[in-house]
Amino acid sequence: AKGKGLLDAARKAGAREVACPKMTKPADRLAFVRGEFRGLGRSATPEACQALVDAIGSDLRELASAAAQLVADIEGTIDEAVVGRYYTGRAEASSFTVADRAVEGRAAEALEALRWSLATGVAPVMITSALAQGVRAIGKLSSARGGRPADLARELGMPPWKIDRVRQQMRGWTPDGVAVALRAVAEADAGVKGGGDDPEYALEKAVVAIARAARSRGRA
Repeated sequence: AKGKGLLDAARKAGAREVACPKMTKPADRLAFVRGEFRGLGRSATPEACQALVDAIGSDLRELASAAAQLVADIEGTIDEAVVGRYYTGRAEASSFTVADRAVEGRAAEALEALRWSLATGVAPVMITSALAQGVRAIGKLSSARGGRPADLARELGMPPWKIDRVRQQMRGWTPDGVAVALRAVAEADAGVKGGGDDPEYALEKAVVAIARAARSRGRA
């Protein structure tokens, strides 16, 4: 009640009121990050903005601080590689970056993210787990029948924002491609957990196979 009284008094005094709705959607956070870079007089690629949101999460203060840090340290356009160098040390975020680039068919970027993740100490098992989740999400959504994101989220056990993202990622996939990718993940998992002598090679092989499978519709 105290806060409401203060707000009412400010309104009566003619103070400017700025609505600050809660940002619950990934698109809102992306727009926020783009606005931060714009306000700081610097351009950032869409991929860089997405990578920053993926790495930092939903805390707007942290996102604003990260954007300001990048602008202070980096000259020119801020791209995904720059964000990766600064923030991909967050293990969960970096492993999912590898998976996202792989299921999008972006092999070179996925391999770059993989090597950086391993160099910064991310456990290989975290990367195989992220790859498995990414491919399974494609398989689940491709077999679902239409529906709104909220309905599919309940049916498939995913948050609605992930439904939207996976829909964008699954455009080049076929059922055979999903099967091939799942086998690649299983082989990598075995290699990482002791079935092979070179976990890094096992992961690279899986990433290439998944990225190739992500473009299987175009080859069908």
